Amino acid sequence: MFSRSMSQMMEAGVEIRKALKTAARNSPDSRLPPIVDDVVKRITKGDTLSGALNAHQHNLPPLFRDLVDVGEQTGSGPEVFKSLSRYYESRIKQVRDFRSAVAWPMFQLIAAVCIIGLLIFILGLLPSQANGKPMDVLGLGLLGASGAATWFLMCFGTAFGLFAAWKLVSRNLAGQMFLHPLLLNIPQLGACMKAFAISRFSWCFALTQQAGMSIRPSLTCSLKATANGAFIMADPYIWDELNQGQSFADALGASQLFPSEYLQFVETAEQTGTIPEELDRMSHIFEEEAVRALQRLTRIFSVAVWMFVAAVVIFFIFRIFLFYIAQLNDALQQV
Repeated sequence: MFSRSMSQMMEAGVEIRKALKTAARNSPDSRLPPIVDDVVKRITKGDTLSGALNAHQHNLPPLFRDLVDVGEQTGSGPEVFKSLSRYYESRIKQVRDFRSAVAWPMFQLIAAVCIIGLLIFILGLLPSQANGKPMDVLGLGLLGASGAATWFLMCFGTAFGLFAAWKLVSRNLAGQMFLHPLLLNIPQLGACMKAFAISRFSWCFALTQQAGMSIRPSLTCSLKATANGAFIMADPYIWDELNQGQSFADALGASQLFPSEYLQFVETAEQTGTIPEELDRMSHIFEEEAVRALQRLTRIFSVAVWMFVAAVVIFFIFRIFLFYIAQLNDALQQV
């Protein structure tokens, strides 16, 4: 909403500081107005818009700051903000669709963990068996309140640890460069990540080229826009190929990250001098492909979670059944 408001007001010729304040008030995020107030103060003191935004790099996405800088350098601020608004709107929709698709499987998983924890707690309240052994039906060695607490700590603690590790690695450039090349080799997941990365690269490169940016910063900005460590890491290799006189399509192909079909389109566009227009078209094609890949990945994830929950439930049903049979055998032997 902030980017859309900025685009509309800049096209109308509204002064930049007034446009910033109005756009911040239109935004539903309460964290934005204080940031914009500081940005306006810095601009009043003589700082550039991009420089003022970079002072808040921990609160504003790198792609947003980089493209605002491009718009400021090339005088295409309204177009940049309009493209950013469409980009973030698309990202929000993708995240919402993914969350709604995995909500039910995750609810099943959490419910299974809670039911097992409740069973562990109840077993701790039951009297011991005739042989003096505790009523450990599940065979986990966990009983009562302490056993339930241990169970919940193991399950939710492990999940939280993995989530925190993922966040830490994904927010760190070095971590992205280590992790993302590995993830690209995973079937389905790698295809989804690559399609999103190529879509963002194409969109950003077309935008920066249409804005009149030179090839070197345009390439770097576009590879950073992928938010994928494998593509960011390929920046010096692609640029070296271009410096050695290779065509743009061959330079991209040297990274081994772009599919042959995409490279053929780029080669044709390079020969006709329509790379920005062709890449803008390709960005929409790969975004649609990425959305389809994300939907497939979501279905696979949902089925995997469902199968895991079913396997856990079946395992504990068999544990309870075998415990019951063992009790019957002990009773028959006593008789």
